Amino acid sequence: MPETVTGPDPHTPAQRSDGTRERLAVYVDGFNLYHGLHDKWCRRYLWLDLTALARALRPRSDVVSVTYFTAPVLGDAEAASRQSAYVAALKAHSKGLLRDVQGRYQTKEQRCRQCGGSYTRYEEKETDVNIAVSLVADAAEGAMDAALIVSADSDLTPAIKTARRLRPEIFMAAAFPPKRFSSELKALLPSSFHVGHSAIRNAQLPDVVTDPTTGATWKRPAKWR
Repeated sequence: MPETVTGPDPHTPAQRSDGTRERLAVYVDGFNLYHGLHDKWCRRYLWLDLTALARALRPRSDVVSVTYFTAPVLGDAEAASRQSAYVAALKAHSKGLLRDVQGRYQTKEQRCRQCGGSYTRYEEKETDVNIAVSLVADAAEGAMDAALIVSADSDLTPAIKTARRLRPEIFMAAAFPPKRFSSELKALLPSSFHVGHSAIRNAQLPDVVTDPTTGATWKRPAKWR
């Protein structure tokens, strides 16, 4: 699916007044992105290089930070191992640009309406709050000239409004993951678009990622091929 853009082209930043390149901060809602990718292509593109994706989405900017918001998987040791390897590979491959911010999952007992049996449901918590705190703090500190929010979570609306009030000159755009959309974010921000297939396909991590400092390696999980 081609990218659908509303408002000013989010791929073409304005030059800063001093002639230097725009500083871009990227905020990735890991839960929203994972489920969008999974719903669209199953596991094929989960080994996604978020730093490379950020550069591809706004190529004439200097990416100064990529913050990945996620939460440790509960109740599935193999999935937790894949997630841990992925986060470690991301950080090792990003040359210091990427950091992860961890939320949590909360257990909630549910009862089946058909059979009456009970089961445990896991609810992801704190991601939207963590994104909000980071976005507002970065805006207040003048850490970027532009912000790209990879999410379609309308709960981020108050934080975006606050960040824009603090720094009206900051350009902000929403990059909606596949199969995800927010009419509220589209109406609020000057630009929004869906992250396209080619950008995701071309921003995959190497099958084997090696930490240049420690020599540790991480392999793309067999399930993610």
